[in-house]
Amino acid sequence: MTTETNLLTADDLLRLHSKGVRGELIQGVLCETMSTGVEHGEIVMELGRHLGNFVVPRRLGRLIGSDSGIRLERAPDTVREPDVAFISADRMPLGERITAYSDVVPDLVVEIVSPNDDSDNVFNKARMWLSFGVRLVWVVQPETRSVEVHRSGAAVVVVREDGQLDGLDVLPGFTCPVASIFGS
Repeated sequence: MTTETNLLTADDLLRLHSKGVRGELIQGVLCETMSTGVEHGEIVMELGRHLGNFVVPRRLGRLIGSDSGIRLERAPDTVREPDVAFISADRMPLGERITAYSDVVPDLVVEIVSPNDDSDNVFNKARMWLSFGVRLVWVVQPETRSVEVHRSGAAVVVVREDGQLDGLDVLPGFTCPVASIFGS
């Protein structure tokens, strides 16, 4: 006996979102997501504030949050939601209005580990972003108050609470004390 799965499209996912269903698509299969809690939201806002204070006045690009969605594959569609993402103005013009999901892969993705996340899944998600062309992935670990820095072809670097995040060649000149994203 076989079971046939109806694959969803990015348009289907947008319609579901308008009805209160929250999730991502992985090769057409809906993976519902849950609210992540206050700590997670505070970290998103703090890191977004630091990035925004650097990116916006310099008109370097666009910052987006998790509900925005990035379409990574078509037929079947894959739409993932980074917690925070930066896309350079060279790749996505600042004045361009986009009402659906972006087809432009971010330059930087931030994933914040939630209490219900499995560490292997988060590591694999960071590697997935890199496989689609993201240049820099920061995985924020609230439990250890640290950030894992992922780059294609490089070992993972862990920046502890007393260290500084660096935008490297993705956001040259950007630095941020890790402690500050945890409200310290």
